[in-house]
Amino acid sequence: MSGELAARGFPVVLAGPSGSGKTTVARELAADASRFRFSVSATTRSPRPGEVDGEDYLFLDRETFLRRRDEGELLEWAEVHGEWYGTPRDQVERARSDGVHLLLDIDVQGARSVRRLEDGAVTIFLLPPSGERVVRRLRGRGSEDEEELRGRLRAAEEELEAIGEFDFVVVNDELERAVERTCAIVRSEEVRISRMGARVSSRAARVEEEIRDALAHGRRGGSGQAGAGASCDEEEGS
Repeated sequence: MSGELAARGFPVVLAGPSGSGKTTVARELAADASRFRFSVSATTRSPRPGEVDGEDYLFLDRETFLRRRDEGELLEWAEVHGEWYGTPRDQVERARSDGVHLLLDIDVQGARSVRRLEDGAVTIFLLPPSGERVVRRLRGRGSEDEEELRGRLRAAEEELEAIGEFDFVVVNDELERAVERTCAIVRSEEVRISRMGARVSSRAARVEEEIRDALAHGRRGGSGQAGAGASCDEEEGS
């Protein structure tokens, strides 16, 4: 986190149409375990080749998913392309307790629910650089037949219309740049005054008291030296 005044962990929603690359961006960010944690969504769909239960998704049968939903165990849920997806509520609570940002890789419907239920959530829309890139990414998966692919493309059109509902937009034209832009957004949100509460007031009061003391005793402060800039995965000085 960005120094001792930084805001405590808050949910970071990454949403966008299928093929926008939001899962890849989230995984890259989650490599910095001191700042981020990837939210493992629950779903009723079958695993794709190479997906691991508990790491990529929590794969549940429909009955179990709906029971957990009805018992309040999910923060948000939505039915997408005939399958259910949802975010386990306990993941949000654990991340906040541990002081890290929970990365939610979810669809537009889920983002609306999180924004409604979590006042401190930051919502970021991952915008593909072109429609052609979306089609290529979806075809490259090889996990949908032509009818399913067309359904995802129609859904992508609808999701793109919701871009104005989000706090920020990041164009995912190149992975490293998209990750850097997302990091910059999170850093700026960490030091938003409204998130820091009493801590920033306490620090300001302490500085004010030290200035008054210096004036009263005719003291001079030492010369400061600016430090080097920090990247997203480095700790800033306080």
